Amino acid sequence: MDLGLRGKRALVLGASRGLGLAIGQCLAAEGAIVTLCGRNRDALVQSAGALVEGGAEADFLQLDLADPAQRRSALDSLLADGRGYDILINNGGGPAPGAVAGVDTAQWHAAFDSMVTALFEITARVLPGMRERGWGRVINLVSSGVVQPIPNLGVSNALRASIIGWAKTLAAEVAADGVTVNSVIPGRIATDRVGELDEAAAKRSGSTADAIAKASRATIPMGRYGEPAEFADAVAFLASGRAGYITGTSLRVDGGLIRST
Repeated sequence: MDLGLRGKRALVLGASRGLGLAIGQCLAAEGAIVTLCGRNRDALVQSAGALVEGGAEADFLQLDLADPAQRRSALDSLLADGRGYDILINNGGGPAPGAVAGVDTAQWHAAFDSMVTALFEITARVLPGMRERGWGRVINLVSSGVVQPIPNLGVSNALRASIIGWAKTLAAEVAADGVTVNSVIPGRIATDRVGELDEAAAKRSGSTADAIAKASRATIPMGRYGEPAEFADAVAFLASGRAGYITGTSLRVDGGLIRST
């Protein structure tokens, strides 16, 4: 099935590794012109280079979402040529594991700025061009914690939920301009981030990461962690013309992990 992404310009945040990188690779394979953004310059150089060597059109920009000045300068650079982007993948790193009780005000402010405000700011810069052209896709990567709070990820559970409310509101505001806004909820996907969370859980419980992963797999009806490419395929569909009548929704890609309807 042709997704109709050839020539579409995609800005992928958090693309140094994991889900962001997988999405960038998938969109590039579908013919999109991809800009990878992330903190790890070496990883970005390698990944963008590999895409270009494979025949794709891709570039990169080092960007730390926790740095407001860098966010502004990065967007100035990316949008300077006036071409804008047709697809925005809002993907930011998660906070360190921990309970929600005892998080001080400074920690809340810092986490909100890097996880939430950063995405709102970047969307606000990219969105006008989408509306003017009458076509756009804004896709937010969140967490299963927005539906079913994840123990020991209190800050993530709280802040990512705000992205869902913002996205639903924005979707209604821009729908008539041909722009869709959706969120995607990953379950346990086999990324470095999930591996790090398993390691942290193992240390807290005196267990091993393998034991934690085994117990996690037992809670998933499919009995396994998802692959980043599987998640990326779902995102690519939402980014495509084939999904033009889907907006304001949250798609679960979780192997059945979340049990609520």
